[in-house]
Amino acid sequence: MQIVLSIVKWFAGLLVVAVPALALWLAPPALIRVGASYTAKIVCSNVFLAGREAESVLAEDVQAPGHPLLRLMQVRVDGEERTVRTGLFGVFGEGLAVFRDGTGCAAVPDGDVAAARGAAIKAPTAASRDDAAPWPQGERADTGGYPEIAALLDDPAIVGPGLRAAVVVSDGRIVGERLGVGDAGPERRLLGWSVTKTVNAAIAGTLVGAGRLSVEEKNLLPEWAGDRRSEITVAHLLGLESGLAFNEDYGGVSDVTRMLYLEPDMARFAADMPLRYRPGEHFSYSSGTSVILSRVWQNTFADAEEALAWPRRALFDPLGMETAVFETDARGTFTGSSYLYASPRDWARFGQLLLQDGVWEGQRVLPEGWAKWMRTPTRASDGEYGRGVWMQGPRVTTPRDRHQDEGFDLPEDAYWMIGHDGQTITIIPSRRLVVVRMGLTPNVLAYKPQTLVEAVVKALDGRD
Repeated sequence: MQIVLSIVKWFAGLLVVAVPALALWLAPPALIRVGASYTAKIVCSNVFLAGREAESVLAEDVQAPGHPLLRLMQVRVDGEERTVRTGLFGVFGEGLAVFRDGTGCAAVPDGDVAAARGAAIKAPTAASRDDAAPWPQGERADTGGYPEIAALLDDPAIVGPGLRAAVVVSDGRIVGERLGVGDAGPERRLLGWSVTKTVNAAIAGTLVGAGRLSVEEKNLLPEWAGDRRSEITVAHLLGLESGLAFNEDYGGVSDVTRMLYLEPDMARFAADMPLRYRPGEHFSYSSGTSVILSRVWQNTFADAEEALAWPRRALFDPLGMETAVFETDARGTFTGSSYLYASPRDWARFGQLLLQDGVWEGQRVLPEGWAKWMRTPTRASDGEYGRGVWMQGPRVTTPRDRHQDEGFDLPEDAYWMIGHDGQTITIIPSRRLVVVRMGLTPNVLAYKPQTLVEAVVKALDGRD
């Protein structure tokens, strides 16, 4: 028996050494760092902004989608310091993220927590809201008169796998709403991923309306002086047609994953990219371009804290988006490509603003014509993209599929905000309709939210 126990212990010890060694051999160090930093950032935001348990976030958000490297990550949360540290087997990769008041969490790949904390602000107190008032002025949503919408939202085949929230707004009122399993309630903040690009475009519009920014402005960054990048305009950034090289592949260590998880100064990294095409002549979906846009509009302020306070002052507070938190990188640039958290109802408020042509309760929030310009397709995108919005719903097949709405009966004026893993907001002006659908729904599941939008349109049309 002693011999057997000795052999078992020997094999166990061998596994303790061999499994980490094999993981390190199979995964390049940079990929491990990306995975650790990504894990730290996602856990940090969901713990400190959404009030979730770290182990639940690790299991459901980080590991469940299936990347084998992420299944080996371990997490340590320091509630007092408001930091999250992660690593492969808890050791390798040195993932670190820190929470800041007013600007949420940032990955801190260089370890300089003090610099990252410098982006904290005291968020202005939002105007008191009567939660008993009907949405959007308050939070009361009476959906009982729309049983057909309720039935649609209860159908897994229609709402799709991984649903976290769905909100249907018709004629300015919530007529249907569902929260996925495990969510605490309608006020829980959810990540919009690339839906953030649309919000960033709207924020740029508020700066245009304030006379601080022009869409035709050139010479946007000092580091572009004297080369062809100085010809890039704000309009080019908004239309994702800057011409800058940028690899948006999320499968490994690429420009986008390096920027989001290995670079403390995301805007500097993206701005250093070379010019590959003449500005305005080539559409390229680029999170780097959206982060540069953030840096450009933030540079219109002499005071960094005033710039950090602008999104709430100019957009979130007027709409009553009390849960919205726009996160910055470790150097204080808003991650305008990816990192806005808000409740489903607050995401619906933003969609309703665009539906109403940038007017909220009789007050113009966006310049006249800005919302229409955002949804006007650009020539460079071959009609596929405007300024922060898509003309068709998401693809689930190949990047070259230009007919992603084929087979669905959708109004011609429908346009979309689209984010990673199933985040969509659909706006249909002709139906006075906004449909918010959020979840953890990777492309591999092949769900198309056009299914939900088509069903909602038909149900509401049937009531007329």
